[in-house]
Parts: sequence; structure tokens; C-alpha cells
Amino acid sequence: MGKSATKLIANNKKAFHDYFIEEKYEAGISLVGTEVKSLRQGKCSIKEAYIQIKDGEIIIYGMNVSPYEKGNIFNKDPLRPRKLLMHKAEINKLAGKIKEKGFTIVPLQVYFKGSLVKVEIALAKGKKLYDKRQDIAKKDMKREAEREFKIRNL
Repeated sequence: MGKSATKLIANNKKAFHDYFIEEKYEAGISLVGTEVKSLRQGKCSIKEAYIQIKDGEIIIYGMNVSPYEKGNIFNKDPLRPRKLLMHKAEINKLAGKIKEKGFTIVPLQVYFKGSLVKVEIALAKGKKLYDKRQDIAKKDMKREAEREFKIRNL
């Protein structure tokens, strides 16, 4: 079946800052050959990407896969919408959840799993400004505690 080693291509750190992550899912992605070659070179960005469900299909918008240099006429539009591959039951479950107030689907990372390109997506709930401030304060306190611990143990 091939090795299941994962190689990270792109991740979306901002998603953890802007959203509470509820559930994570793994989805395949339908690509053309030159896009896969470009991904192998690590040329991908999902910072502005978002995901919507239309007609029972889950589609990622705003995912930038740079054109492959040697691809010439076979290159596609770098920002074209791409279909994600998931089981129908999972898509229906997600569709039901995003109808609830405040839920959305965000891409977390793009990676190779063996020879396949996968996208980790998450069901997420938006954070308010005070939630972000609380997270930053917690992070600062943790960092300060680790620094003090390190100083004491020298």
C-alpha cells in the first residue's frame, strides 16, 4: 500500500488564532498533474483559503498552488476552486453543523500522505476579540512560567 509518511506542504497557523477548532477531518483533493508537481516543490498557500459546501460537494476556494515552471500549457489557474474528496456521510454531517450559528470549515494544513495529497480541514467556531486576548494572555503566562523554571534550574 506504500508508506504512510507525512510531509507537510503548507499549514494555516492563523486558523488556530482566529477559531476554536471543534473537529478535524482529512480530505483528499482533486488536482491536475502540474499542480501535484508544484506541491512537491512546496509551492502552496492556504492562508486566505476557505471551504464551502455546494450541491453535496465540498470545495476549497482561495488555495494558491503556484504554477509549475515546466508546465507551460498544462498549468491551471493558481487560485481555481478545487473539489475535496470526502465520504458523503461526512459531508452531510459537516453541512448540518455549519447551518448552526457561528460554525465554519477552515483548512488547517496540506500535506503528502505517502504519494497522495491530503488537506486537513476543521469544523471551527469563530473567536471574539476578548477570546483572542485571553489566549494571548495564557500564552504569555505559560512562557513566563517556563522562563522562570529554566532560570531556577540552571
